[in-house]
Amino acid sequence: MANSKISALPIATALQGDENIVVVQGGVTTKSTVQNILNYIVPTSLTVSEGTTVNLSDSAYATSELIELSWSGSNGTMVLNLPLAASNVNRVMRFISNTSFSAGTHNADLTPQGGDTLDGSTNKYRINKAYEGIQVWSNGTEWFVIQKKA
Repeated sequence: MANSKISALPIATALQGDENIVVVQGGVTTKSTVQNILNYIVPTSLTVSEGTTVNLSDSAYATSELIELSWSGSNGTMVLNLPLAASNVNRVMRFISNTSFSAGTHNADLTPQGGDTLDGSTNKYRINKAYEGIQVWSNGTEWFVIQKKA
């Protein structure tokens, strides 16, 4: 398959994580593995405030895996709408609040949308204090809480 266009290459399936992939880094072609790339997480910083609604299906969050939440302004509640599970098969998203959150006065509600559920419920998950976190995963039908800390 030498000199083939990328679009003409066969699709890789059932990746194990140790496969070599090509990376262009600083103008030099190098190799890495899928696992090295998966372990490289750049957080998305998101400043939230009372009355705000953030749709995580927006293109700004299309590749966000870790979202660090900062609170700004007066006390209250804001909403983080999860993207649709069907459009995010096998996606993992992590959320963590930083020191700007005050217990009980700053609330970020992680909310399933469009008939989706979060752990079998349409109810929200509330992040309401500093250093609180949750990790969710989509199987393409619904979102699951796979880890949380409070």
